[in-house]
Amino acid sequence: MSLEQAPDEVKLAVDLIMLLEQNALPTQTVLAALEIVRQDFLHKQALQASE
Repeated sequence: MSLEQAPDEVKLAVDLIMLLEQNALPTQTVLAALEIVRQDFLHKQALQASE
């Protein structure tokens, strides 16, 4: 399967991986930042579900 035909979440993941790798950040920093982003989006998801 080509990336053009991949689901949106796969395309986004590839873009994020490329962005993070280009910045050559330490792995632990990336993982900590991703956890913050994950928690933020889980919070937004919960708010949307309660509307």
